[in-house]
Amino acid sequence: MSTKTAKAMHGTGKEYWRRLGNDILRDKWLYILLLPGLIYFIIFKYLPMWGIVISFENYVPYSGVFGSEWVGLKWFQYFFRFPSWTRYLVNTLILSLMNIVFYFPAPIILALLLNEMMSLRYKKLLQTLLYVPHFISIVIVVSITFVIFGPSGIVYKATEMVLGHPINYLGSPTAFRWMIIGQTIWKETGWGTIIFLAALTNVDTQLYEAAMVDGAGRMRRLWHITLPAIRSTIVLMLILRMGSMLDTGYDHLILMANSLNRSASQTLDVFVYQQGIQQGQYSYASAIGLMKSIVSVILVVGSNKIAHLMGEQGLY
Repeated sequence: MSTKTAKAMHGTGKEYWRRLGNDILRDKWLYILLLPGLIYFIIFKYLPMWGIVISFENYVPYSGVFGSEWVGLKWFQYFFRFPSWTRYLVNTLILSLMNIVFYFPAPIILALLLNEMMSLRYKKLLQTLLYVPHFISIVIVVSITFVIFGPSGIVYKATEMVLGHPINYLGSPTAFRWMIIGQTIWKETGWGTIIFLAALTNVDTQLYEAAMVDGAGRMRRLWHITLPAIRSTIVLMLILRMGSMLDTGYDHLILMANSLNRSASQTLDVFVYQQGIQQGQYSYASAIGLMKSIVSVILVVGSNKIAHLMGEQGLY
């Protein structure tokens, strides 16, 4: 590299930092507002990532991270030698796929229906009512489910009256999965419409007026104007959803689980909870969590690449 080129690169670097400093001074209050969120992510998201080192150790809390024995890939190999690891993985994938197929489209459909409402007053009232379930504890949701589908519940008794024999919904592995998805849809669909309703506000109303002049009906306007306008948002949310595909949540499943539906309720998150919290095998649980994180990153990168190939902007 010549001296002239080195000086040019050095000058470009100094110019960049000078512009950056001027931008920060100009928008200093915006950066100050950014600080709490940035500090939160550094303390609670990035610093704890150093804890993944215990996945490669025989971690003993008394000895600490630096005093525990290094065992390499022992816990990863131990998991794949576990006879029932495929059952945990299959249950996780079934719930995740059901979540994507049935829950992911629900906020989109609901947002489109709300967008078609003509009365602004009733629309706002309905939105408020739909947001309420999001703030209800999952413990309350599960309790309501037990009351409705339990032996003294209205659904249980109605089934017995219609079929002549009762159905143990709470003990059925098949019904367990559908109840988990149903609870998720009931609780989170209204809250999930916020992003899509915000995207719908950017649709140019002149497009609808022009389509109506051309004789397009409501369904044609929906298909040719509304959906293409929010397609990028749908793709973005789907990519983000792929990143949490293996996250089924342990609290929800543990509350709904019992000895009869255990064959369907045992997922990777439940397994991590059992091994890490209940049995104190922190290294084993961390190794499984690390594998989940690696798969999630691969799914996000892969789905983002597919989105680019399909002509979408994607996540990055």
